[in-house]
Amino acid sequence: MNVEGDMMSKRYYHVVTERPMALNQVIVFDSEHQNGVANLVKRVNELKENPSMSPADLAPFDQVLLDNMGHWINVANRATMLEKVRKENFSDYPSRMACLYVSESLEEAEKWADFFIEVGRETFQIVALENTGNSFTGDAHNCWYECLSEKEAVQRALHYWKVLKNDKNETPVLETIIDGQIRVVEVIKDFKKG
Repeated sequence: MNVEGDMMSKRYYHVVTERPMALNQVIVFDSEHQNGVANLVKRVNELKENPSMSPADLAPFDQVLLDNMGHWINVANRATMLEKVRKENFSDYPSRMACLYVSESLEEAEKWADFFIEVGRETFQIVALENTGNSFTGDAHNCWYECLSEKEAVQRALHYWKVLKNDKNETPVLETIIDGQIRVVEVIKDFKKG
């Protein structure tokens, strides 16, 4: 993990799935600039607290959430617990709600791109990035679906942030998150240009 204030730039790779990125584009993730995970958690909680909202007041993606609300509540609860435990025990690590998900190698990014394409997720590019912020690499297998109690959720979140061996005894699926100022230094692959 890079410690806050370490101004050494590090190179990462990112599979672009929401909208194309441009060479020299700069994005920032910090307490004022959150990502889609934070937005998802906020919206799921709003829908959960206001179940009688009129369909006319709903955005198109809200219906996707409502159609499988149990799943999305579990996702939001996991994200919330991971953030709570991070703040309390690992505050130097980037927040999963204010970060960019990246790979440390081009080979790893290509595997993620292949996976996203295989599952039908729109995939635009693989880009190289430079970053001087914090980073954390964990095992995605240590993210859980649901817990029977808050105590269990806290234990699972600690397991994730401590990067302990996954319960599945499988090869780790590495996920690296970075925060701070991030700059696109190269567009390596553009899937939409052939």
